Amino acid sequence: MNGPVSRREWLDRASRGFGGVALASMLRGAPAGRARNVIYIFNHGGVSHVDTFDPKPTLARLSGQTVPASFAEGLKTSRIDFRKAIMRGSPWEFHKHGDSGLEISSLFPHLSKHAGRLAVVRSCHGDAFDHAPAIFLRCTGTQFPGRPGIGSWMAYGLGSENKNLPSFVVMSDGAMKSGAGAYGAGFLPASYQGTVFRAGKSPVLNLATPDGVTAAAQKETLDFVNSMNRSHFASREDDSTLDARIKAYELAYRMQAEAPGAVDVDSESEVTRKLYGLDEPVTADFGRKCLLARRLVERGVRFVQIFLGTNLGDDWDDAHNDLWGSHIKMTKKSDRPIAALLTDLQGRGLLDSTLVVWNGEFGRTPLAEGKNGRDHHPYGFSMWMAGAGIQGGRALGATDEFGLRAVDQPKTIHDVNASILRMTGVDHTKLTWRYQGRDQRLTDVHGEGEFTGWLLGQA
Repeated sequence: MNGPVSRREWLDRASRGFGGVALASMLRGAPAGRARNVIYIFNHGGVSHVDTFDPKPTLARLSGQTVPASFAEGLKTSRIDFRKAIMRGSPWEFHKHGDSGLEISSLFPHLSKHAGRLAVVRSCHGDAFDHAPAIFLRCTGTQFPGRPGIGSWMAYGLGSENKNLPSFVVMSDGAMKSGAGAYGAGFLPASYQGTVFRAGKSPVLNLATPDGVTAAAQKETLDFVNSMNRSHFASREDDSTLDARIKAYELAYRMQAEAPGAVDVDSESEVTRKLYGLDEPVTADFGRKCLLARRLVERGVRFVQIFLGTNLGDDWDDAHNDLWGSHIKMTKKSDRPIAALLTDLQGRGLLDSTLVVWNGEFGRTPLAEGKNGRDHHPYGFSMWMAGAGIQGGRALGATDEFGLRAVDQPKTIHDVNASILRMTGVDHTKLTWRYQGRDQRLTDVHGEGEFTGWLLGQA
């Protein structure tokens, strides 16, 4: 960029993404990831890896015994003693699926049909035991609140493909243990925070112009409010919250034309609605969210993040006391809709350009908590990705024979986030924002273990 640039100009340019020169620099040398959009499914509460995507025959064989002392060394949770707790094998069977024979738990009868599309990472690990710090870590790259979520970084770096819809949309089942900080803008301009779409048939409220108000009258009112806001902003250019409010008014006005059609999932065919499980009470809500996610990326929304589960006793964390009941409940709610999402994206030619991510804050202990439970477990757990040119039907890394620790190609959240960014063609080391005297980034000073080459079958 030539010549001096005012803060106002910079904010305007930043609101559209990096722009030509900076974006070209950011993309230079990146692997050939071809994701234009991302749908990120985040499992709130902690999914047990040894009951879902990480089969452990040794754990099953030795179920009921205590773990060898050498394996338990250095491991701890707040609820169980690794030296005394007994090992618990999975109550679910694992079966090989697809041409590659990828092993997936019987908890996922629908998703397992897509085994050939899934790239499973079995060697994730972290150092956060409690939910809120772990959610912040996975979503923002740090255990502490106040940093931008990955969706905000994506919106900042790549901008929007559709000026009439938000670039970053969030859907959740309700209150989360982390609060809204998991998808906030942090130190980035507030306009990059996630736009929340509500559950139910009206994800966005007040889209219709009130009765008796003409389009001309509404436009005149908004123009007046805008002029007052911009006059106020002229002497307060450091206030990104005010700038975000101005942009929100402008976006809200434009959304009146496009958003009603985007969120109208009832306009889908009966076949599609049944595919997502909208005809069944147990799958209807999450199915609607997954279907809406497809409709949004179809219309150019850059990043859609869906949080499955709440902090109100309706998430994977019920596994503390009821592993069986919690995991059956959550997979019945989500298995069919997620499989439908992959099927639908593929059928519409969108899977090649859409990266689908399935992740959570941590796994659960291979050891027993009480009679039928598993505690939090950040030392080793699983996630998967699909779409955007990924070569599926494979697993990267491994935990030990008991599922306690990531031992083969361990991957931190920085490695994961670096890989997600690379899949969109973005070099994670160049996507930065100047804050507190240094160039901050989603991966901080980490991310050397990114694995995009493996995802694309190039390594």
